[in-house]
Amino acid sequence: MPLPISRADIRAAYERIRPHIRRTPVWNLPPGTLGHDGPVSLKLEFLQHAGTFKPRGAFNTLLSQPVPKAGVAAASGGNHGAAVAYAAKQLGIPARIFVPEISSPAKVEIIRRLGAEIVIGGQRYADALGACNQHVSETGALSIHAYDSVTTIQGQGTVGLEWEEDAPGLDTVLVAVGGGGLISGIASWWAGRGIKVVGVEPEGSRALHASLEAGRPVDVTVESIAADSLGARNTGELVFAIARETVDHVALVTDAAIREAQRTLWRDWRIASEPGGAAALGALLSKAYRPKPGERVGVLLCGANVELSKLAEIL
Repeated sequence: MPLPISRADIRAAYERIRPHIRRTPVWNLPPGTLGHDGPVSLKLEFLQHAGTFKPRGAFNTLLSQPVPKAGVAAASGGNHGAAVAYAAKQLGIPARIFVPEISSPAKVEIIRRLGAEIVIGGQRYADALGACNQHVSETGALSIHAYDSVTTIQGQGTVGLEWEEDAPGLDTVLVAVGGGGLISGIASWWAGRGIKVVGVEPEGSRALHASLEAGRPVDVTVESIAADSLGARNTGELVFAIARETVDHVALVTDAAIREAQRTLWRDWRIASEPGGAAALGALLSKAYRPKPGERVGVLLCGANVELSKLAEIL
């Protein structure tokens, strides 16, 4: 049975969004870097507009269908909201973003600075999503889901397209997972091509790991330093359907491993990373993922929206 999203779909999405996004660089590190005897490829997606990969999906959604007069709405822990706000501003569309109380003040400030209306929608992401859905039903606004949407996943899959062109020959890629839109897009791009796609989740926020174990999407409790970006309670049906066919497995990392990855990024390269953006590197450094000798490993660095005061505490 074919996957819901094909390489052709992702190529079409890339042509659609290319004028509006940055082609983020790939940093190919020599063997012996980061404690691994094989080469390591870092995809620097934190350099994307609004600080994360998410504008890719937001632009693809907005450019794929008519937008009603009521504009767009989204529920977000911060990064998705910032991406929707950025894309809407660039395209001249009004946006309302529903954020949970746990959202990083730095991320909320980005959304506000980009001109979107902000609504506090409850304590957790699921609460904000419920408030957003009610607004959409009342106004007819276009809802942009953070991850469980065809157009969102197609847009996020363009990360894989660029990565393959700039770092051919990878054996494995490590991708942080929140709701799963990013990994399901990347895994759709590489499906059937011999590339092992490994998800990385915090031990305290493991929606995809739990769903793959259960054989269906399940709710999980969320408690992690990365909860504002990797804190989805449930992956949703579409993400699960793709991931169970294309994701090799999910590695779990401790909050301590995520913090150490943040320290490493700052100490060695002066990269300021939010916890979710450093999670995939945390899996490699902590040996939550153990590559084979000489394995060509790709690590996605996907988020830079960190409060500098909190980063200073970690350092």
